Amino acid sequence: MKKSFKCEVDCANCAAKMEDAINKIDGVKSARVNFMTQKLTLDADDDRYDEILDAAVKACKKVEPDCEIEI
Repeated sequence: MKKSFKCEVDCANCAAKMEDAINKIDGVKSARVNFMTQKLTLDADDDRYDEILDAAVKACKKVEPDCEIEI
């Protein structure tokens, strides 16, 4: 399943770090964090999507604690 979410990220470097961290999560097919459009696009296993999304949000918060992802 592939979905996009609004993701408030402060800089392009942080967006790249978030993208890298999310792509390392088991079950993620692909993840894109775009600083210019302020979007997170996550493609992950359908049966574990909510669990993977929670892990992705936690990974983003580790990189940038004030990051907001609208789910």
